[in-house]
Amino acid sequence: MLKKKINSLLLLPACLLVFCCGSSDPTDEDDKGGGGTVTVETNYLPIADPYVLVHEGKYYAYGTGATSNEGFPCFSSTDLKYWKREGQALSAADSYGTWGFWAPEVYYIASQKKFYMFYSVEEHICVATSSTPTGPFRQEVKQPIWAEKSIDTSLFIDDDGTPYLYFVRFTDGNVIWVAQMNADLKSIKTETLTQCVKAEEAWEILQGKVAEGPSVLKKNNTYYLIYSANHYENKGYGVGYATATSPKGPWTKSKTNPILQGDTSTGLVGTGHGAPFQCPDGSWKYIFHAHWSAKEIHPRTSYLKDFAISDQGVASISGTVIKPKVLK
Repeated sequence: MLKKKINSLLLLPACLLVFCCGSSDPTDEDDKGGGGTVTVETNYLPIADPYVLVHEGKYYAYGTGATSNEGFPCFSSTDLKYWKREGQALSAADSYGTWGFWAPEVYYIASQKKFYMFYSVEEHICVATSSTPTGPFRQEVKQPIWAEKSIDTSLFIDDDGTPYLYFVRFTDGNVIWVAQMNADLKSIKTETLTQCVKAEEAWEILQGKVAEGPSVLKKNNTYYLIYSANHYENKGYGVGYATATSPKGPWTKSKTNPILQGDTSTGLVGTGHGAPFQCPDGSWKYIFHAHWSAKEIHPRTSYLKDFAISDQGVASISGTVIKPKVLK
């Protein structure tokens, strides 16, 4: 069984228009496949660095952008295609920092009866909590997890209950590191800091030295570190993975990398910085962002494809692109 191992702490498991046609006409209507006609707010999911939490059979999406104020929005869905804006999940007033709110990920810790949001702000990593997946998330103490500049947090809890935080340090470009977390999930054991993956291979260094957006899964006692490489502004921004027999590595990059780098059927470019998640039916998806078009980077928008790890241990992102829309 493939798991994003966070249930050791009783953590519950966790838009595409044609690329040249980013319409957001608020009067647009859509036939919801037998469910009647609905009014579309935007023909795309307007977040970058996206993450999906699955809780009690419902999907919740979080990401960078899509809000008029600093912080993060939340969107919900029951089918991955049609989404509802749930409002502001986290506001700057409830957090350390005032700018640069990036890459939120949300986990439910059942033993604490709380949702934990890990995110970056002012190039520092933070965590905030809430009693609901839609927020409001707040920091009890408005401070980063640690003092050093870093970004792109992702939580993994192993079978033995040990929590690990994967994130990016600026040690040789953008480099992915891991550290054990303390039991409060609000601080790390700095003596356990270990380097995981940095950009070195040809496909990873088209622009800059950037490895970022980590996620870790476990299958058959093998750990899978899914990551993105290249500067996000590059059309060749893509996704690869590495494997290890320990959550701290050493990590071996796959010879099949990149497993996502654009999408020829839709013309999407700049595809990456997403996360895998398991649907209620047991299947897996990968949510990721892409450039607005082949000519314009911003605003970045999010899409979904199938994710799998085969019995032979090969990870893949494949299938038809799901094209989310936000309803009024």
